[in-house]
Amino acid sequence: MRIPRIYVPNPIEANTSLSLEGSAANHLSRVLRLKPDAPLIIFNGLGGEYSAVIRGLTKRNVTVDIGAYQQSERESPLNITLLQGISRGERMDYTIQKAVELGVSRIIPVNTKRTVVNLDDKRRQKRLQHWQGVIISACEQCGRNTLPILDEIRDFRPVVQEASNGQRLLLDHRSEAKLTQLESSPAIRLLIGPEGGLSVEEREFAYAQGYQGIQLGPRVLRTETAALTAIAAIQTLWGDLH
Repeated sequence: MRIPRIYVPNPIEANTSLSLEGSAANHLSRVLRLKPDAPLIIFNGLGGEYSAVIRGLTKRNVTVDIGAYQQSERESPLNITLLQGISRGERMDYTIQKAVELGVSRIIPVNTKRTVVNLDDKRRQKRLQHWQGVIISACEQCGRNTLPILDEIRDFRPVVQEASNGQRLLLDHRSEAKLTQLESSPAIRLLIGPEGGLSVEEREFAYAQGYQGIQLGPRVLRTETAALTAIAAIQTLWGDLH
């Protein structure tokens, strides 16, 4: 059985004890049904991980003994920022989850003209908290010890105008350019539209800000498929997918 990995949102020290509560305790005791002496891996999202062993369990609390620190990293050599047009419910969750697994460094949810998800301030914060949970779960699953950055929800024009280094890429099936025709770059900003894509005005604005249009083949991809296909292709060409 694979050793479970648990994210802890606070400092961790070797050779100490730690009490896990909430969703972490519920997952270990009720979902995985682990017993005392079961091994764990604990990380806090800032890099590296700790070996650990369960010492006691209740329905609401799990006590673990923290062991040695291990400087183990599984980060991509590429600094990929995903500017993702906000899509509905599970589509956005899926995009974020798989983008984390594929190694993105930063995720920026973007409001666009065709974004169909209307969020007031309260719902924005609730949605951001939910997406942060998706990121944490994905890191626990895929072995990453550094949490990707999740930005606040941004409006299209300001975030596209934002200064950045490296390649600026816009997935656009109308473009004739291909990734294989571009030079590699250690830093990439990848802009993906929502359901229905970006408007003509948004595409033109992005091109005016220095974004390079690329296409990934003859078929039009859904927003979640487009983002993940592009990231996988970029990682295969220039990153750490083989």
